[in-house]
Amino acid sequence: MSAATEAAPAGASTNPVGASIRDSLVIARRNLIRMTRIPEMVLFGVIQPVMFVVLFTYVFGGSLQIGSTTDADVYKDFLMAGIFAQTVTFATAGSAAGIADDMQKGLVDRFRSLPMARGAVLTGRTVADLVQTAITLLVLAIVALIVGWRTGSADPTNAGRILAGFGLLLLLGYAFTWIGALIGLSVRTPEAATSGGIIWLFPVTFVSNAFVDSSQMTPWLRHIAEWNPFSATVQACRELFGNPGVVQSDAWPMQHPVWASVMWSVLIIAVFRTLSVRKYRSAAS
Repeated sequence: MSAATEAAPAGASTNPVGASIRDSLVIARRNLIRMTRIPEMVLFGVIQPVMFVVLFTYVFGGSLQIGSTTDADVYKDFLMAGIFAQTVTFATAGSAAGIADDMQKGLVDRFRSLPMARGAVLTGRTVADLVQTAITLLVLAIVALIVGWRTGSADPTNAGRILAGFGLLLLLGYAFTWIGALIGLSVRTPEAATSGGIIWLFPVTFVSNAFVDSSQMTPWLRHIAEWNPFSATVQACRELFGNPGVVQSDAWPMQHPVWASVMWSVLIIAVFRTLSVRKYRSAAS
């Protein structure tokens, strides 16, 4: 046995990538256990999007024009991709508040004293938030089916397209949790993180094709909406689900929404994970 091997601590990994993944999963497990002990976190996270489904379906259904019709059932199918996307992005506020709370309580300083990868604390947190988002999305899909949402095809072979749509939604949600992580590291209190984590989401989600047909917007606003990363995912989901409201546009993200959705989400993850880890190192130093 070599001297280097003898000097290595028991259980230490010589693979930094493997060690980082292991540490991230440990942190994710910690957050998931905490979630089960505070079930109201999941409960309140589910109630809000369910209220959006019910309110938008029955209040706006039949009053907004989608294509050439104001049929309430058409709007219901049009709406759901937008509600799903809004739900996964609004999880950003929870991520921001959770990280700010850990910082305020000194928990992050405790993690820093452990022999673990620096990025694992944030990665573990975002993975746990992704699991919670997936649970919320599942409940929301069931509620959507109850109120009458249907995909465009009952063919069992369409299941792969439907799952791909939900996969894009979760990828977008995961990307936005990294924005929440940066916000949580940049403020002093969980209350400020909650406000900062949600206030910017309103223009992102409403200046989009989520709730209204963007083809009916004024030209300058339509241009913004069609290049909105949020709109790309909504457009992709409508195509994959076979729902109405797929906009015909010259904008590249609207012509290739699936690729645009993946590219936007990966870009957001790459940029904001880098910024978040850098901020974490400076904030916790």
